[in-house]
Amino acid sequence: MAQITSIEWTQTTWNPVSGCSKVSPGCNNCYAERMARRLQAMGQQRYRNGFDVTLQGDIVELPLSWKKPRMIFVNSMSDLFHEDVPSEFIQSVFRIMNMASRHIFQVLTKRSDRLREMSESFLWTDNIWMGVSVENDDCANRIDDLLQTDAVVKFLSLEPLLGSLEDVSFEGIGWIIVGGESGPGARPMQKSWVTEIRDQCGERDIPFFFKQWGGVNRKKNGNTLENRIWNQYPEVDSPILAFSF
Repeated sequence: MAQITSIEWTQTTWNPVSGCSKVSPGCNNCYAERMARRLQAMGQQRYRNGFDVTLQGDIVELPLSWKKPRMIFVNSMSDLFHEDVPSEFIQSVFRIMNMASRHIFQVLTKRSDRLREMSESFLWTDNIWMGVSVENDDCANRIDDLLQTDAVVKFLSLEPLLGSLEDVSFEGIGWIIVGGESGPGARPMQKSWVTEIRDQCGERDIPFFFKQWGGVNRKKNGNTLENRIWNQYPEVDSPILAFSF
């Protein structure tokens, strides 16, 4: 439930919750669901419930034991703000993130309405980066919800990018990640959708991270955009960002 990861924009995953449910088109080919089903079939106890939402309360305090500072993606296998996760549990996760100030925590949700509703109850320490997933312009309202929080770094994961966001404003956003869908049934991503976002980031001085083109063979398709690797990060005062990922 916590491990080094191949996800390009982070270092470690921490999953105090596992399991989720679909809320929008970006969920259709969910990698976490495929992985959870596979782990369940292998007899992994933590995934005994498959992809049903399951609290993993025994590892909530795990980041406190990690002495070396690291960048941590919170709930790569779930959504912390899922409706089946009690508010008290979410609060406990935030308290641990507040206490473990040597780490950077990257929290990502599609359930921005609940994030907005709970936001004032959290202590938004500088080490908590808050993001929302936006796959097309129908989900752009999630950005408005994110902007109502007091997170110091507000970021967007535009993955899988399923349409143009040319008319969506990124004002107030501190970091943008873009990626195409990968794996079985992957839907194609057009280059113009990516360059539109990259250009708006350049105009607004927003760090831009291009993760991948995706596709059934994502490694073959690579992660270069116009002959360049784009792996920018927010400029924050943290030793974690002092090295190359």
